[in-house]
Amino acid sequence: MKKLFVASLILSLSGAVFAAEPTAQQSKMKTCNADATGKKGDERKAFMKQCLSADAPAAKVTQQDKMKKCNADATGKKGDERKTFMKECLSNK
Repeated sequence: MKKLFVASLILSLSGAVFAAEPTAQQSKMKTCNADATGKKGDERKAFMKQCLSADAPAAKVTQQDKMKKCNADATGKKGDERKTFMKECLSNK
């Protein structure tokens, strides 16, 4: 009986960990809902329909990703040449 209790406790805790991570649809719903603040009735309904059916925007490139790419592209450059290249590369959007 004790083993069954421990096993069920472990399963319930592992389920809680998985449930904590929101899905893409849940994140989208949260964003669209926040953007719809102030809209009411048919206007809100139309906005939510359009917002939820729209494709997700392209993921933004993080500073860390930029740094990795620029660092890889700067291979072979040294000193001031590398410094200038990195400054230019990291400032590009």
